[in-house]
Amino acid sequence: MPPGFSFFMVLLMTTALQEPVQATRPDDAPAILEMRGISQIFPGVKALDNVSIALYPGKVTALIGENGAGKSTLVKILTGIYRPNEGEIIVDGQTVSFTSAQAAIDAGVTAIHQETVLFDELTVAENIFLGHAPKTRFRTIDWKAMNERSKELLISLESNIDPTIRLKDLSIAQRHLVAIARALSIEARIVIMDEPTAALSRKEIDDLFRIVQGLKAKGKAILFISHKFDELYEIADNFAVFRDGKAVGAGRLKETPQDTIVKMMVGRDVENAFPKIDVAIGAPVMSVEKYCHRTEFRDISFTLRKGEILGVYGLIGAGRSELSQSLFGITKPLSGRLTLEGKELSINSPLDAIRAGIVYVPEERGRHGLALPMPIYQNMTLPSLTRTSRKGFLKAAEEFALARKYAERLDLRAAALSVPVGTLSGGNQQKVVIGKWLATMPKVIILDEPTKGIDIGSKAAVHGFISELAAEGLSIIMISSELPEIIGMSDRVLVMKEGLSAGLYDRDKLSPEVLVRAATGNA
Repeated sequence: MPPGFSFFMVLLMTTALQEPVQATRPDDAPAILEMRGISQIFPGVKALDNVSIALYPGKVTALIGENGAGKSTLVKILTGIYRPNEGEIIVDGQTVSFTSAQAAIDAGVTAIHQETVLFDELTVAENIFLGHAPKTRFRTIDWKAMNERSKELLISLESNIDPTIRLKDLSIAQRHLVAIARALSIEARIVIMDEPTAALSRKEIDDLFRIVQGLKAKGKAILFISHKFDELYEIADNFAVFRDGKAVGAGRLKETPQDTIVKMMVGRDVENAFPKIDVAIGAPVMSVEKYCHRTEFRDISFTLRKGEILGVYGLIGAGRSELSQSLFGITKPLSGRLTLEGKELSINSPLDAIRAGIVYVPEERGRHGLALPMPIYQNMTLPSLTRTSRKGFLKAAEEFALARKYAERLDLRAAALSVPVGTLSGGNQQKVVIGKWLATMPKVIILDEPTKGIDIGSKAAVHGFISELAAEGLSIIMISSELPEIIGMSDRVLVMKEGLSAGLYDRDKLSPEVLVRAATGNA
């Protein structure tokens, strides 16, 4: 994949802090953009409460906070999607009103999201210049000029993408490059990037950071939203922390210890990110023998025991997700044997797996785990409709009761169970996915990247709940790319490399060195 992909926006310095931690301004240069006393109120929820922020030229500012802290709401106000109930926005010393997305663009603000908002069927050049294409003297689109200008922008990003090909033929990293080129084409001064590295390899992240440094040198203001502290400390100059819709801390990032920022985020010390409960591992529940797929994995064997957390680790392309999807019936194995509680199973569909007691929480919860427009309670009860219906008719009261049971058990944070699940934070969406499968009373639950895109406070909560499930006797397969999570939560770890088993390690043998060596073939 070609290098890098993001062009950002510098955010913040909070001046009206709820808990003044570092209230001094991080920069002496005048702010490009300020937000003063911003409040955003939705029915039953105050998403932002009197937040003040300043964005500085040539600086990267990290916006940090748990899911639901108000980060997304702030971005939507800055990009003209929401109009705040209170407060003012100031650009170059003048009060402005972003009444639309175009108004924000006209003021020099643009955003590049984790899932780029581009059009698959249009060409690269059409995406870059959508809405502001160069015109001929006859007021028609100047296709030659548009393609040439697009090529120049992409070359400036060290990319050789052909501007005439369709976007759908590009990789994720290439799409982000197109989004950056679009931001450059409108001469944006303030660029927001939301979780820019979520789908990138380490090399692509390095390429991205190199581009960011170039943008800083041009005086761009960059807002960097991420849950990854190592990346924040590598690229950001300043920081601002949000908690429950309030600004609770700000300052120079490299002068502030990570523990201090974590405490600001969650309002407490997160001393134990992996609250694993030591439980007595029981008898074998699931046995997988010489499981093979036509293209993705071969000869995978392991035993999963009652109350055990079996971690599955490997590099991208190792076949971990593909194995879990086959166990759940999404794809069919070529050969092999699967038994559950001594009974051999033939899993040909997810319905077969669910009926047998095997459930799967997918990595992409928004795309594969939830019906985002539907309310929380209906998402929670989708796999359990036989329990909440009579003679083909759904019983709303029983649906609500079942959903409430697992919402309370998971400490789900929502205004009501009737709100669309798409309005929840990432951590709470993950709780809904886990809750809907727990409602089926499974014997085995497969968790594919269970804390992907979740903030540090919510991660600790999810880890604690996973540990509680194991203590109650549920057998768990946990796939994760994060070594601390794998080592902190697993009783044993299966390492995969290029579709093969590269080792099975007991908890007392786990270390980053051991797992990485196995995953790279250097064991």
